[in-house]
This record gives sequence, structure tokens and C-alpha cells, in this order.
Amino acid sequence: MSLVFSLRTPPGKMAAQLDEGLFLPGTNGRALILIHGLTGTPNEMRFLAFVFHSQGYTVFCPRLANHGQPLAVLRATPWEDFYGTVRTAYRRLAADHREVFASGLSMGALLALLLADEFPAVAGVSCLSPTLFYDGWNVPWYHFLLHLAPWSGLENHFYFKEEPPYGLKNERIRESVHKFYAHAALEDMRDVDRFGYPYFPVRLLSELRRLVRHLRRRLGSIRTPCQVIQARHDDVTSLRNATLIHDGVASARKELILLEDSYHVITADQERGKVAQHLLDFFTHEPTRA
Repeated sequence: MSLVFSLRTPPGKMAAQLDEGLFLPGTNGRALILIHGLTGTPNEMRFLAFVFHSQGYTVFCPRLANHGQPLAVLRATPWEDFYGTVRTAYRRLAADHREVFASGLSMGALLALLLADEFPAVAGVSCLSPTLFYDGWNVPWYHFLLHLAPWSGLENHFYFKEEPPYGLKNERIRESVHKFYAHAALEDMRDVDRFGYPYFPVRLLSELRRLVRHLRRRLGSIRTPCQVIQARHDDVTSLRNATLIHDGVASARKELILLEDSYHVITADQERGKVAQHLLDFFTHEPTRA
């Protein structure tokens, strides 16, 4: 990642129509909510979605609030709005499915945990590369200094530019992403609804910290069966993110799985097939409530 400073507000107008995400109706009475990461898209979860749909699950990968809108709109969005998207998705599915599971990538993992806290009827939750802290090996050393940005009044003018490896160890997929990200400009937000944002607003770090503070107060009350999967060599977040969640929840049934050949975006990387199988195995097990 590199840091970009701009006094100009990124141009753009509200999208007239954005799809709600990916919805695949199933046949087995079970449903799965797949939650993408901050500045990402439902496409991050596409592989998992079709694996579960092939097993009869109804799968919904909702587009989080304001993802696909101009960068200035996204950066002003509070975390509560992101979670509101997930809550709405759960209520929609819970109305006509006997079991609803939830899984999220990066910040999406935190939203999945909040859902399990608010709705104990959630049948199981899987946290994929959970991001409480940006402390992976590819995060720049000066990242911690940006905590001072809100007090400087400049947080709306700093952006992280996404750079290789983009959370991907798979070289073929990484090259495909690079073709889109490498030449992206702050003033050009075309196709972000499909590929995600090449720039990450520092303003959203404040929202993520607010979300993390709220979640950490609630971890000990979560009793839903909980799975945590993270790559040992995650470029964005260290293993302490996974262990903090695994050790912090009060679930009677929980597991921590480490991957050896992936980076951050484990839903699309080298071991995505293993990730899908781990989720299927965990969710197929009859839940044991604490």
C-alpha cells in the first residue's frame, strides 16, 4: 500500500441503480449470508456462493451500504450502515429458512459476529481473515500514525492506494486484479461496483476502529458455533486477529484453521477450495448450543 494525499474531493455522482448483490435461491431449507470486505464487492464471495448453492443452500451475498457509490459517499458511511445491510439480509432469510448461517471476509467477518450476537438463532458463523487490526506484513510502517488523522482535520484527504499482492498469492488472479488497479486514478471510479475500490479512504479507518471497539465488548457474549480461518502469511492482518476472536467468543463449539498457501483474500486465493470445504464441514455439523 502507498499513501496518497489529495485536497480535492473525488468526483462522481450517485449511481442510479446498483444490484443488491448475489442471490441464489436454494432447496434444502438452509441459507448462508456471505459478507464481503470493506471497499470490496460481492464478487469476493462468488466462489463460496456457488459451492454452497450446489449443496442446496440459499446464498445471499449482499452489497454493503454505499459500496459502488462515489468514494466521497463511501468514506462518509458509518459502520452501522454496513451492519444494517447484513441485518436486513438476515431478517429476509430467517423468515423462510429453518437455519441461517453467516460468513464474512475481513471486516465482513466482524459484521457476521455482530449478527450472531444480536440474533442468537444464527446457526453458525465463520470468520475469514478477520480484520481487527491492519498489522500484516504488507501494511506500511507509518499506518499507525494515521490514527492521528481525525485530530488533524485531514482524514478526508488521505487514501491508501492498493498495490501488489492485493491479498492474493495466486499469480494469475493477482495479475488480473493488477490490470484494473495499476492504472486507476483517484478521479476515476469506473467499475468499482464490480472490482472494488483501488483507493481506501483513511476516513474509514475511524469507522473500523469504532466497529472493533463495539465488537470487542460483545465477544464474550457470543455463543454461536464459531469458526475462524486465516492464512498464516496474511499480508493484511496478523494471526493475533484470528486468535483474539477464537479465544474471545464464548462458543462451546469453535475452531481455528490456519492456511499455508494463501494471503488475505482466502475466498479467491490458492486454497479457496479448502476454505469452502472447511465451511461446509463446520456448518453441516449439528450445532451444539452453549
